[in-house]
Amino acid sequence: MLGLMSGCSSAPRYGNQAVPEKTRKPVRTQPTRQIPVEKNPELSYQRSWIGLSSWYGEDFHGKKTANGEIFDMHALTAAHKTLPLGTLIRVTNLENNRSVVVKVNDRGPYVEGRILDLSYGAAKALGFENMGTAKVHIQVISFGDNSYQK
Repeated sequence: MLGLMSGCSSAPRYGNQAVPEKTRKPVRTQPTRQIPVEKNPELSYQRSWIGLSSWYGEDFHGKKTANGEIFDMHALTAAHKTLPLGTLIRVTNLENNRSVVVKVNDRGPYVEGRILDLSYGAAKALGFENMGTAKVHIQVISFGDNSYQK
């Protein structure tokens, strides 16, 4: 019982005291870094897929995404299960050959058989906002650094 209670205790707070050197977090002075695909061949991520994409919008508009950004259903963003957050991908609708570049800022989709969830804005740019899903080709342009935005 004592072991369970100690596991739930809060972390020490530092108030007005100086923060010990080891606990200081580095200050990020540059924006999230994009890593061009051709400059990072050691990344073992797959770089191209064909599959079914869906879109999401109003129910999530204004809520936080997996990387900490506020979801804007009209922006050009996407949710993917495994690509690093911040990754830029080109998505092509294989039914009408329209394409758009989007940033992966969320996780999903959580429906079996789908490989990507696009924002409403991206689905509209690709011409499938009224259909709900489309067969798409995904190509990685640059890998993100998987960072969380504050």
